[in-house]
Amino acid sequence: MNILYKCQNSILFLLKATLYIIITATFFVVFGLKYEWVLGLSRTSGVSLVTFCVVLTATISVYGGYLIGRLKSKPIIISMSLATLITDVVTYLQFCIMSVNPHNNSHFVFESPHLLILVMIIQVATIAFFAYLGNFVYFTINPPEKCCIITSSEESLNAIAEKISRYRKQYKICDMIHYTSPKVFDFINKNDTIFLYDIPQKEKIILNEYCYASKKNIYYNFEMNDVVALGARTSILDDKPVVSAVVRDLTLEQKLVKRLMDIVISFVALILFGPLMLICALAIKLEDGGHVFFRQARATKGGNLFMVYKFRTMKEEGSYNKSVTSDDDRITKVGKILRKFRIDELPQFINILKGEMSVVGPRPEMVENVDKYTAELPEFSYRLRVKGGLTGYAQIAGKYNTSPKDKLVLDLLYIEHYSLWLDFKLILQTVTVLLKASDSTEAFDGKGGKLKYHFTEPQE
Repeated sequence: MNILYKCQNSILFLLKATLYIIITATFFVVFGLKYEWVLGLSRTSGVSLVTFCVVLTATISVYGGYLIGRLKSKPIIISMSLATLITDVVTYLQFCIMSVNPHNNSHFVFESPHLLILVMIIQVATIAFFAYLGNFVYFTINPPEKCCIITSSEESLNAIAEKISRYRKQYKICDMIHYTSPKVFDFINKNDTIFLYDIPQKEKIILNEYCYASKKNIYYNFEMNDVVALGARTSILDDKPVVSAVVRDLTLEQKLVKRLMDIVISFVALILFGPLMLICALAIKLEDGGHVFFRQARATKGGNLFMVYKFRTMKEEGSYNKSVTSDDDRITKVGKILRKFRIDELPQFINILKGEMSVVGPRPEMVENVDKYTAELPEFSYRLRVKGGLTGYAQIAGKYNTSPKDKLVLDLLYIEHYSLWLDFKLILQTVTVLLKASDSTEAFDGKGGKLKYHFTEPQE
């Protein structure tokens, strides 16, 4: 096992290289069975191969690649399959276009679409096999890390322990202690990985430095200074190294391009999703005869209010001014389906076309929630520096019941790292929300409940 551990980087590299080679070879070999020139040395085959490799590399950077050991098998399968299928379609369309010549087709035709379907089936099956194989190999070589959670209360302990427990192959929770425990350093010494969660800044710095000196893996939750630091760069003033965090707004060019992109995308989306939206409207109307659309005041850039459009998913007599809980009886039968796949948000493309929202940005919150969250967390108002969006970090990585602080951090990460390329990536990543619908639409519990996790030793 020690030899495997030392050679694991080479083993994982071979698995990754083999997977990528099989993915690429599948496309060209399958099409080469009917079109011999695909496997020959020609300009067309060369250009197609380069296109496939470039697009696959780009889409993997968007969705994530073969991240075994870091992600569970299912997310790896989803991300790799999306990247591969997009690459297949782009290369296939180029292949069809290049086939329009005097020697093949006089006009554009879809060349053997059944072969494309066969290629995709083989590739997805291969990705699934390598995802499970890769994680099996990784976790056979690397047992779960022994973890210690250091936090400030049992409520905070349960908030983080519940998340860690979902990754049992990566982490084994051995100790859970209060940060004021006199044995805190002893607990750090006997574990591999330390989670610092909801600890006062002064104590967190001390514990962080001790973990670093002791060569312990460290995880800690974001604070505002961490978000600022991520968007900063290093500068040297004469011989003095400093951190430079420059606060900037979008440039005029960025604003114009972003608005143009919003108009084009929302216009195209309303046309493409028009039939689906019509079906949704009929289903809502047939269920209880009520209104199809639901309008509610939401806050956007600068705290300005606008009326957001959504498909109605709750009974009309219910209150819409409080968040949905997991056992909420206000949700209709049709509404459950619409919410599960986020279809209820399609009418927001109307808000985007009107300029009230953007395709990408922080989720526009209910006014009541903005007031409540800002009172508890003044920094929550920072997310109002840009227009609210249909998708974004918080909408993709978060859930309906993600805590206000975590939503804020995700939104600030977007604001501080804004670029048109980031917008493009997040738009493409939105597809993954539909594929993990049961997770992303997880609602607020709405129940107090008993705490599942408790400190290893009684708090003094």
